[in-house]
Amino acid sequence: EVQLVESGGGLVQPGGSLRLSCAASGFTFSTSIMSWNRQAPGKGLEWVSDIYPAGSISYADSVKGRFTISRDNAKNTLYLQMNSLKPEDTAVYYCTWGAHRGQGTQVAVSS
Repeated sequence: EVQLVESGGGLVQPGGSLRLSCAASGFTFSTSIMSWNRQAPGKGLEWVSDIYPAGSISYADSVKGRFTISRDNAKNTLYLQMNSLKPEDTAVYYCTWGAHRGQGTQVAVSS
């Protein structure tokens, strides 16, 4: 059974940082393309970032230069380091593998 469990969300002030984690199981993590997506209140799902097995990475323009995706294949864990957070980054963040996604972790950016 595929499981994706996100953690690390919370309330942070503008300009602050958070590090999200996603513990993956039930599939071969090391050879999988992994993604972070997010859904802001009242809006649709938005792609944030991808990381490929060989390390190639891509980001949405809205987060480029502020967010960093990474992976630890030994721990089957995906990360998203989020710096210089803005109120518009407020959303539920999901770890995604193909059609599978976790339950999400809430990120709220507010003063």
